[in-house]
Amino acid sequence: MKKLKWGMIGGGEGSQIGPAHRLGALADGHFELAAGALDHRPEVGREYAQRLGVAADRAYGGWEDMLAGEQGREDRVDLVTVATPNSTHFEITKSFLEAGFNVLCEKPMTMTVEEGEEIVRVAESTGKICAVNYCYSAYPMVRQARAMVRTGEIGKVRLVVTNFSHGHHGDATDADNPRVRWRYDPKMAGVSGQFADCGIHALHMASFVCDDEVKTLSADFASTIASRELEDDAMVNFRMDGGTVGRLWTSSVAIGRQHGFDIQIFGETGGLRWASEQPNQLIYTPVGGRTQIIEKGEGGLSADAERLSRVAIAHPEGFPLAVANIYCDLADAIRGEIRDGLPNAADGVRSMAAVHAAVASSNDNGAWVDARPSIFR
Repeated sequence: MKKLKWGMIGGGEGSQIGPAHRLGALADGHFELAAGALDHRPEVGREYAQRLGVAADRAYGGWEDMLAGEQGREDRVDLVTVATPNSTHFEITKSFLEAGFNVLCEKPMTMTVEEGEEIVRVAESTGKICAVNYCYSAYPMVRQARAMVRTGEIGKVRLVVTNFSHGHHGDATDADNPRVRWRYDPKMAGVSGQFADCGIHALHMASFVCDDEVKTLSADFASTIASRELEDDAMVNFRMDGGTVGRLWTSSVAIGRQHGFDIQIFGETGGLRWASEQPNQLIYTPVGGRTQIIEKGEGGLSADAERLSRVAIAHPEGFPLAVANIYCDLADAIRGEIRDGLPNAADGVRSMAAVHAAVASSNDNGAWVDARPSIFR
């Protein structure tokens, strides 16, 4: 099958997310890196793109140059990944969608709900794919959990508990580190720090696995390091459309926790637990029965879990291959086979609406507020 052409904006040398995208996009042979504007410093970006194998005439100095250059080519890229700072996501994503390109945007998709709703409308009007990189939902055993919920193996879901908490920003003496400081600066991060950074992964995961959407929420934000304007710890209670009760904790000052992303789903007839630090295992407990470990790669898994597993049982598949699964679903979608597990612009705007709702709730002493964007009310 002919490879699809892929272009990347941001994610340059030394970035945290860039290598994961490049490993993921190229892992299964669906894409080739054909174009890039990889750095805000034009010459640095051009040089690095060429080192990665991009032709000199498609190694661009900025995203505007890439848009202009690719728009006029017969062999234009089939997909553009946006991995730039949060405040630039909306303008770049909207511009490429309007020019007829499919887009994968890093989260958060936008900084405001209004921008997110505009992206949804543009994607619908152009007929182009706008995906959002909620890559944790692409782990095979997360897809297995979702399938088990959908087929009723744990009965109606009563409660979901999820958290994404780490301690890597817990050192107050490191608060001025540029790689840390921007996350708590509203000029760069927007209205929320930790919840918008990590908490929305946990919230999206709850919606994804439960196959339901968050309707209302109540939040308590805290800035435990005094110099931070935005929160570094948050507790969010929520209710879903189907009646499920949700609890979410997210923190960047939980010293001793490393990645700290996990989810538990409690139904009428059983419970499930998945943790990102042991991603190949799904823990299942039927009511009145023994706890079982379901392993990635074993027989009898859901079609999605089997499709997105590459190596034999007991061999680990890590974060870059979860990103690769997003690219697998994108490749199928571009070729005409839509995958319902692919996070899209609707997921992106729901997340941003939840962020703004949580900020409003916390500012109002935890009042319950509507967490839905206006277009989905």
